[in-house]
Parts: sequence; structure tokens; C-alpha cells
Amino acid sequence: MKIDDTLPFGFEDTSFQSAGGKKGIAKLVHEFYANMETFSEAKEIRRMHPVDLEESEDKLSRFLCGWMGGPKLYREKYGSINIPQAHQHLTVTEESRDAWLLCMDKAIDQQPYSEKFSAYLKIQLRVPAERIFQTAKKN
Repeated sequence: MKIDDTLPFGFEDTSFQSAGGKKGIAKLVHEFYANMETFSEAKEIRRMHPVDLEESEDKLSRFLCGWMGGPKLYREKYGSINIPQAHQHLTVTEESRDAWLLCMDKAIDQQPYSEKFSAYLKIQLRVPAERIFQTAKKN
């Protein structure tokens, strides 16, 4: 299935729709965590997560649905979230930030997204990753 690339990403729910909705985002997140298990560069960030990734996958999938303009599923189940504060307890280095981005970039590459949406999403995901890193640097 090819995702439509004629939508203006970042407007209303267009990014959510371009990602394939809840099902597409769940697939993206599953691939992201599979990459984290596989890539040697990701060993440090994998250790930051519980052994059982079911809740982590659920939280990230729900967060990304709302972040991409879809339903606010994270808030419905877990309440509101401030991403940098939620990760404040972790030691986030440049290397761990970059490993997170590598796992996500590769997961995006594994999706049926258009080149335009893939490039857009990779750029947009650098924003929260950098905010988490900057917050961790101050602690």
C-alpha cells in the first residue's frame, strides 16, 4: 500500500493519515523497537527501557497518533505528557539521541511512506529528540 503524498503534512490530521492512521503508526513503532533490539548503536537506549516493551510500544504509538494530528490516545489512557520532563530521569547523551534517531529513521524507511512524507517525518522527529537531549544536559 502506497501512502498519499499530496497532503500538506502537519495540517490537522494529514500527518496521521499519511502515516497510515493508528495501524500504520503501530507498525512504525513496532519496527522502531525491533531496530532498537537489533542495532549495536542502540544498546544504551534499549537498556533505558523495560525488558517487556509492550507498554513502551503502546505509549509511543498513542503519543505519535496525537502528535501527528490524530486522536489524543495517549491522553485518553495515560493523561497529559511533557516529553522532555517524562525523560528527565534518564541520562541522554548525544550518542543515545542519535541512536534513537537512527532506529526511528530506519523504521520510517521500512514503511510504505512517500519519500516526501518520510523526509518530513524524519525532520519533525528531530525536534522532540533534541528537546529531550537539551533537557537532560541541564540535569
